[in-house]
Amino acid sequence: MKLKHKTIAILAAEGVEDLEYYVPLMRLQEEGAKALSAGLDLKPVRGKNGLVITPDSKIGELNADELFGLILPGGWAPDKLRRVDAVKKLVKEMNDTNKIVGIICHGGSVAVSAGIIKKSQRVTGSTGIKDDLVNAGGVWVDVPAFREGNQVWGRVVADIPDFNRELVKAFSEG
Repeated sequence: MKLKHKTIAILAAEGVEDLEYYVPLMRLQEEGAKALSAGLDLKPVRGKNGLVITPDSKIGELNADELFGLILPGGWAPDKLRRVDAVKKLVKEMNDTNKIVGIICHGGSVAVSAGIIKKSQRVTGSTGIKDDLVNAGGVWVDVPAFREGNQVWGRVVADIPDFNRELVKAFSEG
């Protein structure tokens, strides 16, 4: 139980990619983490493939000091989340304090809007946001998953096993 007593928030909104939400959540729970579902409000949201997620907490009420890490899953949810100041503030605070931020698929669009991509850092995700990531200063790499500083990047659903391995390793190193 490498992550016992560690609270890691996973952001969710309508249209989140179900597998990119649930599979990392379950993997972190296997390691003993408290995986906290955070939404724009506490109303249940339906994932892109129909699974329902009931948030434990509102994103705007989360405190970066109380979180060990954060995960930004993909799907259609990032397009909604990236417009919300509380989301961008939380992502930026987590990143600026060098806490692990996991980013997969379209989750990278939230990273872009939060301004956490440094010039010339490696990035990946869905090819649908490749231009956004590059225009934000990132260097696109077409690999399943990797760690870049305090950020863990994953490409797409098929790469979730690689993404989870990188997440657990990064969270275990603290």
